[in-house]
Amino acid sequence: MESGILKFKTDIKCESCVASVKPYLDKAVGSCLWDVDIINKDKILTVTSKSLTEQEIIEIVKKAGFRIELVNL
Repeated sequence: MESGILKFKTDIKCESCVASVKPYLDKAVGSCLWDVDIINKDKILTVTSKSLTEQEIIEIVKKAGFRIELVNL
């Protein structure tokens, strides 16, 4: 992935959910390199990373207890 920006559809639907996944994503990609748009109906997680693969991010979010799938742009 050239740009390093990946987007995923999730079930992270509120600030409490974001707080639950935060330690996992902060450890893997850094606190400033991911964001969840909980206003969007698809709850889009955007991750900026040149080192992690789509599958690694999916596994991290699943480990935190949430559903996730890659958004095909």
